[in-house]
Amino acid sequence: MNSLLKSIEIIETIAQQQPIGVSELSKLLKMPKSSVQRVLMTFQEAGWLRQAGTESTRWEIGARVVGVRPSALKGGALQKAARQPMQDLCDLVDETVHLSIPDGTTAMVLIEETECKQVVRTAYTIGNVSPFHATANGLAVLAHMSDTQIDTILGRDLPKYGENTINDPALIREELMRIRERGYSVNLGQYRHAIYAIGAPVFDSNGIVVASVCFSMPGSRFNPENIDEWGSAVRRTANEISGGSLA
Repeated sequence: MNSLLKSIEIIETIAQQQPIGVSELSKLLKMPKSSVQRVLMTFQEAGWLRQAGTESTRWEIGARVVGVRPSALKGGALQKAARQPMQDLCDLVDETVHLSIPDGTTAMVLIEETECKQVVRTAYTIGNVSPFHATANGLAVLAHMSDTQIDTILGRDLPKYGENTINDPALIREELMRIRERGYSVNLGQYRHAIYAIGAPVFDSNGIVVASVCFSMPGSRFNPENIDEWGSAVRRTANEISGGSLA
């Protein structure tokens, strides 16, 4: 039983800290590296974990998460309400559009994607897990969470994924205020290098944030002069989804 609990703890820690290496996991969990490595390889074979696309071996949650959350991740009212607005946004900006939901205060989970027709484009696997503090979808949701939830998320160790990552809680709180004022979030290569994104929150009929929609692009196509126009477009899309079949 202790072995099982430790394995679950490894999964939960990766979800919170991803991408993370074996040495970091070993220190955080006070476990031998050899034991951590065995668990990682087992979960990788089962599809629960995968190696992140980095130079060093680091780990992140795999797409198997989709299989254990069928009601939230497959064909629900949220996706049905989102598909046409997402397609309309994709046609407008000619970039890939993503819909994500919060997994409690752990991470954001991608549940729907509409790919653009660009030769070079961004694309992720359904079920992909990403952090709140470094993504457009995550920041859009985080800005509208309760104070307790925000304190929980920002009270953790917030990884830096690159030189553009903002992981100072005070600076993130300032950005959350700006997101609430303008209605959309911006990710300027803060999570994946040279990937930029604009996002907006989706609310249920009670005004509770339940998801976020964003579109992302390679940095080569990002034009800062278009941010307000893009932000208005993604905000309209989020409002349309909120007013769909979420009542």
